[in-house]
Amino acid sequence: MATTRYNLLLIEDDSPAIDLARCAVVESFPEIDLTVVGGGDAVLAWMNGCAGNTRMPDIILLDLNFPKLDGLAVLRKLRIQANTRNIPIVAYSAEHTQDDVLMSYQVGANSFVPKPADLEQFKELFRERLAYWMQLHETITVSAAVDDVTE
Repeated sequence: MATTRYNLLLIEDDSPAIDLARCAVVESFPEIDLTVVGGGDAVLAWMNGCAGNTRMPDIILLDLNFPKLDGLAVLRKLRIQANTRNIPIVAYSAEHTQDDVLMSYQVGANSFVPKPADLEQFKELFRERLAYWMQLHETITVSAAVDDVTE
């Protein structure tokens, strides 16, 4: 039986965090295809360049702290583009206030978590939070396939 694959787009510019996320995927989540884009400006260029050429992500994990274009601005842009409007986005940040969390939800995040600080925390994030969105994605995909067959 084939295992469902999930495309996870990690929008992150911090090398240690990227390394931890990659390790977590390699060690514990072989069903995840991880794409890393390094920051706000880079993700917008990546999305424009991959439209139609690459399978869009099933889930986006977005750091909210970038030096130029901040994560909330990226989130706004992701929510107004047709090809990313409905993709679940889990926002995270190492330093945040309650207002930052509320603003991320107002702008369109589906979830907010504190930024994982080590490998075990990244694994927990993937196991707990992202598993929810992957399971939901699988349910929606199966539902759409059944609808296609019955039509």
